[in-house]
Amino acid sequence: MKRMVECVVLKRKAEGLERPPHPGDLGQRIYEQVSREGWKQWLERLVMIINENGLSTADPNNLALIEQHMLGFLFGEGDYGQLPAGFRSGGGKK
Repeated sequence: MKRMVECVVLKRKAEGLERPPHPGDLGQRIYEQVSREGWKQWLERLVMIINENGLSTADPNNLALIEQHMLGFLFGEGDYGQLPAGFRSGGGKK
């Protein structure tokens, strides 16, 4: 039987992740509260955030910023995680 979670992204019950997708306490929190579909939506947003901001996952400073975006997108915490001002899906920036 698949593990179900009350997904904070989708705002409904959905199939959970197989294992924590991120290290530490944050990874465990994601595992417990974010569904597979919610995590997929985050990964799609992450690609956009990396591209729009010219971030590198090899830079520890960028990783800290990415985590702030992750907290904003997944849990609504802080000022990060939203689409950049003027961003239009499929059409790029205005």
